[in-house]
Amino acid sequence: MERGSESDGHGGAQASPAEIEPSVRLNRVSKHFGDLIAVQDLDLDVGRGEFFTLLGPSGCGKTTTLRMVAGFEQPTAGRILIDGADVAGLPSYRRPTNTVFQSYALFPHLSVRENVAFGLRRKKVSKSEIAGRVESELERVGLAAEINRKPNQLSGGQQQRVALARALVNLPKVLLLDEPLGALDLKLRKGLQLELKRIQRDVGITFVYVTHDQEEALTMSDRIAVMSNGIVEQVDTPENVYERPGTTFVAGFIGVSNLMPGTIASASGDRGTIRLDSGPEVEAHVNGLANGERCHAVVRPEKLRIEHAGGSSGDGMPSVDGVVESSVYLGTSTQIVVRLPDDVTLTVLVPNASEAERARLPGGGAPVRLSWSPDHIHVVRESAAATIANTNGAPRQEELPQTATA
Repeated sequence: MERGSESDGHGGAQASPAEIEPSVRLNRVSKHFGDLIAVQDLDLDVGRGEFFTLLGPSGCGKTTTLRMVAGFEQPTAGRILIDGADVAGLPSYRRPTNTVFQSYALFPHLSVRENVAFGLRRKKVSKSEIAGRVESELERVGLAAEINRKPNQLSGGQQQRVALARALVNLPKVLLLDEPLGALDLKLRKGLQLELKRIQRDVGITFVYVTHDQEEALTMSDRIAVMSNGIVEQVDTPENVYERPGTTFVAGFIGVSNLMPGTIASASGDRGTIRLDSGPEVEAHVNGLANGERCHAVVRPEKLRIEHAGGSSGDGMPSVDGVVESSVYLGTSTQIVVRLPDDVTLTVLVPNASEAERARLPGGGAPVRLSWSPDHIHVVRESAAATIANTNGAPRQEELPQTATA
């Protein structure tokens, strides 16, 4: 497992929350369902008070990992520690965690107040304390005025806030969230992303969040663990995961990436030269790769400059030649797909700053040159999960029906 580097977003190094004091630690955790390996030899630290996201496609093992932390599944091997205590083997109700699911699992016959108070009543907390804590949490999530309503009188977003308040009112050390915004429409989901991050900062407890939505992860997280085929490909800050992906899978899964296959022609320290399969040799940070190793060079679409063939790439910037395959108007930008001589396609995003500039963009079939700043190219290794294949067709745990608990 690659723990990844940390930065403060301004180029300076800083200690990650996980290095200060882990709130959750997974030590060589594996989970098998018969012959299917859902999670493989996972090492992961989540810092105290951190908003930590498990990100990946369906079937990658992220929900299985969350369910093992929650106690709904037990690991086949390895240890799970919360605040230094090994909780592997403990049932979910004895762990200092609460879980919020995509399905709200509210009691339809109870009011908002009674739904939020349910867990406290089971713990036999005094009525006066229950009243104060319930009102405080509903105020935090912006539902104080809806305290006496029933769930069917609330919108989907309001119901999800009730589920969040019900989890937070129990004062868990770790709050686990399994795609809690997945059932909401796009506009509401985007609004709640920012609100959920505000609430997490307000309460100051550790959030472990599961999603397949890359934008959601980039928006809310302090750090992201990108998962594929039961392993973690990279753990890093949102900025580093996007700007400096560690593997071909991370580069391809986070946003839109241009992957140009090639070979390390020379390497000296952190810098080197890549011989692209399309022909040219370009300089880049070689990410620890040695001479002769196969790799992919990554340049994000918004970092590419496009011009008609025969033009100067400007300031000696590295470049490749190709032919425009398609041009699509996206509103704020125009997306141009260019095919290179080795049959690799690159995507370019050009801001629509003016109608006149857009009219000058090359159209389908036009020969063009793509160039970029040397600082904007990044070399990645082949994904570690690319060689891991499922041994049968059984569904992974996140594809199985979930059971919500209060």
